[in-house]
Amino acid sequence: MKTNIVLKSIGGFYYIKTEDGTIIECKAKGKFRKLALSPLAGDIVETEYEQGTNVITKIHDRKNQFIRPPFANLDLLILVISTTEPNPNYFVIDKMCAIAHHKDVEVAIAITKADLAHCGEIKDIYTKAGYQVFITGEEQTDQLDALKALMKDKVCAFAGNSGVGKSTLLNRLFPDLQLETNAISQKLGRGKHTTRQVEIFDMGDCMVADTPGFSSIELDRDNFISKYDLPYAFVEFAEHLDGCKFADCSHTTEIGCSVKNAVEAGEISQSRYDSYVALYEKQKQVKDWELK
Repeated sequence: MKTNIVLKSIGGFYYIKTEDGTIIECKAKGKFRKLALSPLAGDIVETEYEQGTNVITKIHDRKNQFIRPPFANLDLLILVISTTEPNPNYFVIDKMCAIAHHKDVEVAIAITKADLAHCGEIKDIYTKAGYQVFITGEEQTDQLDALKALMKDKVCAFAGNSGVGKSTLLNRLFPDLQLETNAISQKLGRGKHTTRQVEIFDMGDCMVADTPGFSSIELDRDNFISKYDLPYAFVEFAEHLDGCKFADCSHTTEIGCSVKNAVEAGEISQSRYDSYVALYEKQKQVKDWELK
C-alpha cells in the first residue's frame, strides 16, 4: 500500500501514514504557502523532524487532483447506482464518468437494490461503454469479492446520490468499517449538508476515501473539460473519432459522423450519447475569458 500518504487534514495539521504503518501528525513548510500549494488528502509527501515537530518538506507530483472536495491521487472511482429509490440519473453519472476519465481515474459501476427492480438496462449501458459493472445484492457475494479484487492496492472513492446505498455497500465490503461509519455519522453529520474534510481509511488491501460532496462535482474550473476534449472523455467514442467525415466534427449534428452512426447501430448507448450532447451544449457556451 501507499506510504507517506496524507490521510486527512484538520486545522492546519496533516495526518500521514508512514512506511512503518504509524500515523504521524505534521505541519506544512511555510514555502508551500508562498507557492499557493497546500497538501491534500491523498498526497504522497516527504517529512522531516524539525525543532520538535514533524514537517512536510515535499509534495510529490500528483496523478490528479480535485479542489472540491480537496483530494489528490485518486486511483479508482466507484459510482454507486441504485435500480430504484432513487432512480438512476444517467446525466449525472455520465458527467462524473467523463470528469474521472479526463483526470486519469479508473471508473467502476456498482449496482445496488437489484432485488427491488431489474438492473439489466443499467448493466447493459455501462458494460457497453467499457466499464466494469458489479451487481452488489445480497446474493452476489462473488461480485463483492470481484469488486474488492479491483480495489486492491488502490486509493478508492465511492460516489452516488443520497439513498443509493453507499454506506450499506461499504459495510458489506468492509464489515470492520461499521463502527467507523456510525462514529462518522454522529460526529460529523453524515447525510446532512455539512462541509467536512476528506479522510482516507486504510482497509489493509486498499484505501477508501470518505469524500463529502463528490457526487455534486461540476465541469467548472478545476474539473473543466473543453468541448474539444469532451469526446475523449466518453471512453466508448474512442474507436469512432477518426471515422467522421469532418475533422472538426462535434458529433452532435454533422452528417457523416461516425459516433452518431455508432449510436444508430446500437454500438453506443443512446443515454450515453444524450449525456454527451447535453454536456457539449453546456461546454460550448463557456468563453475563454471565463477560465482566467
